[in-house]
Amino acid sequence: VRALFTGPSGTGKTLAARMLAWRLGKDIYICNFAAIISKFIGDTAKHMAGLLDSAVASDVVLLIDEADALFGKRTDRDGGSTERYANMDTNFLLQRMDNYEGIVVLTTNLASAMDTAFRRRLDATISFNQPTPIDRQRILLAHLPQRHEISSTLLDEVALRCALSGGQIRNIVLHAALLADGRMIGERHLHRAVERAYREMGGVCPLPELAGVA
Repeated sequence: VRALFTGPSGTGKTLAARMLAWRLGKDIYICNFAAIISKFIGDTAKHMAGLLDSAVASDVVLLIDEADALFGKRTDRDGGSTERYANMDTNFLLQRMDNYEGIVVLTTNLASAMDTAFRRRLDATISFNQPTPIDRQRILLAHLPQRHEISSTLLDEVALRCALSGGQIRNIVLHAALLADGRMIGERHLHRAVERAYREMGGVCPLPELAGVA
């Protein structure tokens, strides 16, 4: 089975692959690009072949993150030896994936950058979209502890105003917990954590000012 999960970062592609492996009662192997991609001719294909062989022998779910880096579009222009060898690597990987006898999940933020011949070989392509306000509220409540001091009004404001991914919401709750420092998470902690997330993105926090936030 060859499946492609596409969508922006933080929308749950890797988490879904882990859940798939758990539901199937299998371990999951995650492809480490640092150990796969090589500047030496033929080594990338050799490393990938070893990974696929190992995954089949171990009967695991193989997860290849950022698959567009391995299965990028081939070019038919004469761009020199670098492009020719890149095309050769892609051709080899396409053949190996055709004969792969296991479950492989590939993820990408750039589905359009992947080779069209490879995409035709996939059994399923599943899009992961940014969460809606209702989704954001559910994700927020799922990560918050049962006991907290955050009003439903502020929770609604975060869900409605903050166009965040699930991964970003998770990180915000973790940062709020760090700010609480063992105490119950309050509105001040959550508000500051959201502001920090927007600063890191280079944006302006859409939440209204909270009285007493330092």
